[in-house]
Amino acid sequence: MEERIVKKLMTSVKCSQCGHNYLVGDVKVLGNHEDLWFLQVTCSSCHGRYIVTVVINQDETVEFVSDLTDKELSRFENIPSLSADDILDMHAFLKQFDGDFSTLLGYKKV
Repeated sequence: MEERIVKKLMTSVKCSQCGHNYLVGDVKVLGNHEDLWFLQVTCSSCHGRYIVTVVINQDETVEFVSDLTDKELSRFENIPSLSADDILDMHAFLKQFDGDFSTLLGYKKV
């Protein structure tokens, strides 16, 4: 796993001191061995500094489960797969999203 992905994953973690989410720049990778990562995080809000040990298991075998028909699946065969960044970006968006689809889609409220 790349350092930038590990750092981006840490942005979903809140500081135990003040509750502020860590920023990518708050995370320093000290080292890793296989699935074990050692990080230093410094909260940009309260300046608390912590050493974090993280286990990130990258199991390459994924079972495919779907309720789509074969015809439905064929529609999506040539669409590129989502990347880890796509998933993290959606996570960050949903974390901030207030549920107002009208504004998001540009519709006027009545």
